[in-house]
Formats: sequence, C-alpha cells, structure tokens
Amino acid sequence: MANPHRLELVDLLAHAPRTVEELAREANMTVANTSQHLQRLKQARLVSDTREGLYVRYRLADPAVARLWLELRGVAERQLAEVEAALDDYRDRRHEFQAISAEELRERLRRSDVILLDVRPQEEYQAGHIPGAISMPHTVVEDRLAELPTDKTIVAYCRGPYCVYADDALNLLAIHGLRVARLEVGPLEWQAAAPDR
Repeated sequence: MANPHRLELVDLLAHAPRTVEELAREANMTVANTSQHLQRLKQARLVSDTREGLYVRYRLADPAVARLWLELRGVAERQLAEVEAALDDYRDRRHEFQAISAEELRERLRRSDVILLDVRPQEEYQAGHIPGAISMPHTVVEDRLAELPTDKTIVAYCRGPYCVYADDALNLLAIHGLRVARLEVGPLEWQAAAPDR
C-alpha cells in the first residue's frame, strides 16, 4: 500500500467492485499497469477477484481493508500539514460551499427540508449509498435540473473529502440559483462513523 496508484485502486474498490478496464479508466492508467497493481494487491490479500465471462471483477477482500484505508488516510490528515494544502490545491472551490455535518444532515433529512444527491457514478450508488440519497451522477446533473425543487437546499456528496464530483455538481446547481451545501464525507466515512444507522 506504499504505492499511490494502489491506494487509488483501493479507494475506487471501496466504493464498488470493478473490472480492470473500469479501474484503468477511472484511475487514468493503462490496463497493463492497473493489472500489475491489482496483482500485487491480490498477492497481499487486500483484493479478490471473480471471473464474469470475458472479464474479471475485482473487489476488496474484506470490509476491514476499507477501514484500513480510512485509518491510513486519517493518520496522514492528522500528521501531515501538507495534506490540507494539497487538498486546497486539488479542490480549489471547496471553501465556496456551505458545509453540512452528518448530524445536521440526519436531522434535516428527518424534517424533509433537504434533497441529498449522490453524484458518484451509478455503479457506486448501487453498491452502497447514504440512506435517503438520490442517485444523480455528476455527469448528468445539468440534464436533470428540472427534477430538483427550488424550495429546498440541495446537499451533494461524492467519494469523500478528496473527490471533486460534488464540488462540480454544486457549482452547476448554484449557477442555476439553487441553494446548495456539501457533505464532506462519503458513504465509507458515513458508515464508519455510524455503522448501526
């Protein structure tokens, strides 16, 4: 797990099982390079695979691998000041949106005064999402604007604090005059914080 490409693959697989071709496309790597990294992760028993016709689908070998990834990331956030600076560079609009906490979101969902959008790809939503979320991948938000009410705050989330999909979606929604907020956590962090909910 010392390789950044392998960490990215673990992060992607924590959100949904994928083929090597899908992982290569998401990670912007060649199929050959992605396959080599997956073989190393498989040798370490961090991922497993199943054959589906012509394709091999990879997944994390155990839910503990996702928890390990979150813990590793958390240690880096607490110990390395560079992480915050890198996040500001990568998500250059992240301070433009109102942030909403998980607890506030739960309360506002109970009152039905927010709409929660999962803007990750559809296969990730299907693999698991925050309760009450509507799937609206960031690539189709503009086409589905008419589905969103104008009298409620639209809260968007994606893969967590290191993902720009929610920022892109919120920027578009704000341009069209909608009230928006960002949930910084994704389904992995949500589940880790409250596994019984």
